Amino acid sequence: MDLLRHLRHFVVVARELHFGRAAEVLGMAQPPLSQSIQRLERELGATLFDRSQRRVRLTTAGQLLLGEADELLAGERRLRNLVDQVRRGALGVLRAGVPPETPAVTLRALLDGLAARAPGLDLDLHELTSAEQRRMLAEGRLDVGLLHHPVEEAGLRFGPAVEAPVGVLLPRAAPAARAREVELADLAGLDLITAPPATAPGWHGHLLAVCRRHGFVPARVRPARNPEFLFGLLLAGGAVALEPESLARREPRIAWRPLVGAPLVKRTSAAWPARAGHPAAPMFGQLAAEVLAAAEPVLATAALASAARPWPVLFEAGQGGHVSNLPRAAQITRPGP
Repeated sequence: MDLLRHLRHFVVVARELHFGRAAEVLGMAQPPLSQSIQRLERELGATLFDRSQRRVRLTTAGQLLLGEADELLAGERRLRNLVDQVRRGALGVLRAGVPPETPAVTLRALLDGLAARAPGLDLDLHELTSAEQRRMLAEGRLDVGLLHHPVEEAGLRFGPAVEAPVGVLLPRAAPAARAREVELADLAGLDLITAPPATAPGWHGHLLAVCRRHGFVPARVRPARNPEFLFGLLLAGGAVALEPESLARREPRIAWRPLVGAPLVKRTSAAWPARAGHPAAPMFGQLAAEVLAAAEPVLATAALASAARPWPVLFEAGQGGHVSNLPRAAQITRPGP
């Protein structure tokens, strides 16, 4: 027996005290409505309506049931609404991963945006590398992750990707920092500081392949897991890093210069399991793309000579374009003995 359906019929008849009008309200014929009330009475073992006179009146049992039925049906509506919110990803827990280098301002924007779009959703945020996120997504221990491409795509769905041009990070005091653009080949022989290959294998391999293709063979590839360690190695001299401009904003002693021809672009997007994915994952992916796009400069294909300078004029020194045919010692100042 569909008790809730019969209770809904009962409540309308109890309000109208007329089977004909109640049938019109419910959009059904009167005979099926009368049968529904009779079945409910048989199920409960009590007469709910007094039909002995021309007027339909509630019995004592009917009056008591009406209050209980209202509360029960209101509870059903709350339950359906609750389940609907969970289905839409507006409630529950979303286990999300973000890269360790994610700036605090980006995290704050992501959290604020999620709170505004789904205030009932509890975000369980984890600081994880792309490799760790990929593994946990496959194991079902993470609902959505923010990954650096290229990445193994089997079994995953992806949100919109955000592209950030990759340039050179180097000390502001280095002569090469005076240039508007830098050729990768002019960095040949210097150390390259980058994240360990295990953190994002696809990006690490792509980075080194592009460097080799453009004439930059690092003397050493030195791993740095967090930005502070990377900055320390850069300031010690003799090394460069290849990262998006947003990373340089964290350290005023570090300059960012674009690469000639923009040969490197870092693509980042949210990813979640293709099967049985969390309903809030696509919304998280769209929000993450909006937040990341606001944090990064627009990828430009034209030369930057006519564009706005990517560094304060205060630090401009000298004229000229990209670094070209300069001795390595003149480009990056190594520490003295």
